[in-house]
Amino acid sequence: MRIGISCYSTFGGSGVVATEVGKALAARGHEVHLLSPSLPPRLTGFESRVTFHEVTASPYPLFEAAPFSIALASKMADVAEHHGLEVMHAHYAIPHASAALLARLALQGRLKVVTTLHGTDITVVGSDPSYLSMVKLAIRESDAVTSVSHYLKEETIRTFGLGEHIQVIPNFVEPPEPTTPDCRRWLCSDQTRVLTHISNFRPVKRVMDVLKVFERVRTRIPARLVMVGDGPDRNEAEAYAREQGFEAEVRFTGKQLDIGTVLACSDLFLLPSATESFGLAALEAMAHGVPVIASRVGGIPEVIRHGVDGFLEPLGDVDAMAARSLELLTDDAKRKAFGEAAKTRALTTFAEGPIVDMYEALYEKVLGRERKTVDLGA
Repeated sequence: MRIGISCYSTFGGSGVVATEVGKALAARGHEVHLLSPSLPPRLTGFESRVTFHEVTASPYPLFEAAPFSIALASKMADVAEHHGLEVMHAHYAIPHASAALLARLALQGRLKVVTTLHGTDITVVGSDPSYLSMVKLAIRESDAVTSVSHYLKEETIRTFGLGEHIQVIPNFVEPPEPTTPDCRRWLCSDQTRVLTHISNFRPVKRVMDVLKVFERVRTRIPARLVMVGDGPDRNEAEAYAREQGFEAEVRFTGKQLDIGTVLACSDLFLLPSATESFGLAALEAMAHGVPVIASRVGGIPEVIRHGVDGFLEPLGDVDAMAARSLELLTDDAKRKAFGEAAKTRALTTFAEGPIVDMYEALYEKVLGRERKTVDLGA
């Protein structure tokens, strides 16, 4: 098949998933065209059967802001026309799905549109009255719609009053490449435990809760905290570490492409988010055998099994999260058992192959080449 994929070029989950889906489809022999404002972090630009198309919105004096949605729709139509694309897979309702529907109209219906909902396009952007009608249009008029969790599907139905037709296709993870990490040499001694957090440091990620959990842990055992990513709450987090006197025990790395090495050095992953539609960062930690302490919110319980792969605690309960962290960090046998369970779950239940099968089957269905679909269960 000839498939277009449109996504944000960010370190966030939607851009990562879109890129990994594209690479996996290309590895299966499909022709993939990826459209984004810039080269996504997980793409090198030299992948076989993957072509990157940069989307730029030209400024014009009458526009208060460059009309990216129109530029994206125009680029979609142009790429689809010249490369004979059959399907445009839009990752995120706005502007990607709405632009894809406009491109389909420009091509007089000669393009199928598949939309994947990732989370904030429903829970934040979609519920904003300024965008609600367009998100409803995208859900209603796409040839197929998927969501990354059952939670997100139900939230879509609750918010918009439609979405029963949505198919749940979860995120996936590849087996980590064998590595011999030496990052602990500059982090700490072998006796010191390493806690890690990876996010875009937006308020929804509650990075201050990460700092407060670590603050409680460090008073009981030797520990270090690695904070991977960047965003609006980073300055506050760094200031808090300085004010509380443990700045030297926290490493802020900024955005990192090689998160595998960081996770391979980690003993525990913290994800105290206010909401997560899935929790891709947690899944990647699990794939490296790292147990997770997270909030019991959104789609996270669909990924992490409480008391098996990690622990799920009430939102904002940093005392409970710290106690659970110490429970694992002071018991090597228990922590390793949780880590092995997490790795097995990540690499079986959320393995790349069966999930990409589901996307392939969905494309074939909208193209009228329906085959037996794969059901991963709830």
